[in-house]
Amino acid sequence: MNIDEKQISEIVKNILSNMSANTPANEERKYKGVFDTMTEALEAVSKAYKQYRSYSVAQREQIISKIRELTRNEAEELAKLGVSETGMGRVSDKIIKHKLVADKTPGTEDLSPSVLTGDNGLTLIEMAPYGVIGSITPSTNPSETVICNSIGMIAGGNAVVFNPHPNACKTANYAVDLVNRAVLAAGGPENLVVSVYKPTMDTSKEMMASPAVRMLVATGGPGVVRTLLSSGKKAIGAGAGNPPVIVDETADIKKAARDIVAGASFDNNLPCIAEKECFAVNSIADELIAGMQEAGAYLIKDSQIEKLLKIALIEKDGKYSINKKWVGKDAGKFLKELGINSDTRLIICETKANHPFVQVEMMMPILPIVRVADIDEAIDKAVAAEHGNRHSAHIHSTNINNLTRFAREVETTIFVKNAPSYAGIGAGGEGYTTFTIAGPTGEGLTAAHSFTRQRRCVMVDGLHIV
Repeated sequence: MNIDEKQISEIVKNILSNMSANTPANEERKYKGVFDTMTEALEAVSKAYKQYRSYSVAQREQIISKIRELTRNEAEELAKLGVSETGMGRVSDKIIKHKLVADKTPGTEDLSPSVLTGDNGLTLIEMAPYGVIGSITPSTNPSETVICNSIGMIAGGNAVVFNPHPNACKTANYAVDLVNRAVLAAGGPENLVVSVYKPTMDTSKEMMASPAVRMLVATGGPGVVRTLLSSGKKAIGAGAGNPPVIVDETADIKKAARDIVAGASFDNNLPCIAEKECFAVNSIADELIAGMQEAGAYLIKDSQIEKLLKIALIEKDGKYSINKKWVGKDAGKFLKELGINSDTRLIICETKANHPFVQVEMMMPILPIVRVADIDEAIDKAVAAEHGNRHSAHIHSTNINNLTRFAREVETTIFVKNAPSYAGIGAGGEGYTTFTIAGPTGEGLTAAHSFTRQRRCVMVDGLHIV
């Protein structure tokens, strides 16, 4: 889908016409579940949760079905709004992400009670809600995260208060409104999920400190995760990653090239699971690079790499950090700064393993390729570049020993073999979808079960019939 900026602006104009910069003061339509203050949002969601406690699992599933339906119907609007507000990503890819959330986020089927029986009777273990969950969402996947979290948390019997990223609050709040419209259409309570029009650090602190909030979930950088873990509450933190991809001499090189270009360019490399740096065994590196160019990647060299470095990253005291103005931008915009006219989806370049492009998670459609002598060097350098985040890693190989060794040494939550990175969240691979991947706190790919607590009911000498 090729949509230029003017077309996107026109398409989104009607959506934005009813929205002010941050507050509802001048809105013709007030979004359901979105409040002026966090205090109001917490009061409303607490009331909704008290009502929701009486709903059956079947009623929860009716609500979730309606959320899925509206998400499919409004996937395009959500995608366009997200690109327009944040300036990041690609509309066509965000449409895919929203449909993936609608179709592959687990619902109540993810809640599996268990039973223990024996000479002393019967014990039933069920998955119970925490209550009101506080969720902090990112600017990279604002509406996707709101909807994905809402489905899982509602499936678990919870209510949710969101504190969106300020730079994506319009998109996130549109998603909050969508969820509430679905809840009401399915016979659920008002304000089952809530948010604020103007999220800030203060609204986040109020949410985290509120006694009404029993669990905290954050999808973002390491700073946010550290704050959650110091809250004294049950916390799920989805932290940073810098996923490497290895290609060895046994791989199907043409397929590996296509897969890596597809994964690394998807939504302009915003997904935290996407290939961020590539380690290629020297004997196949030339063939791999040629295959990537055939798949649509644009190869830059020498002074072009240094010029791109100054655009994409900021250097201070010998340390590099991302230039936030360029996160998630189209590859063609980077190339234009280099005097190159191309509509490519991905820029590739050869670098050393210590290059900032390799060591810094950029979330830009720029993929550095590092030549290595063999699989031993590839694994050593890939593990080092992943920085112990244990988030995601990928490999293209037909050698079972190489596949196994890399998986064991990198220890990531997601490990994808011989496929684009997005297969790890169910797009073209088996398994469910999530946009909250909790490596730091150990829950992994979160779903409804992650937002519940176990309760045990014991009957001694009863209901045991054998």
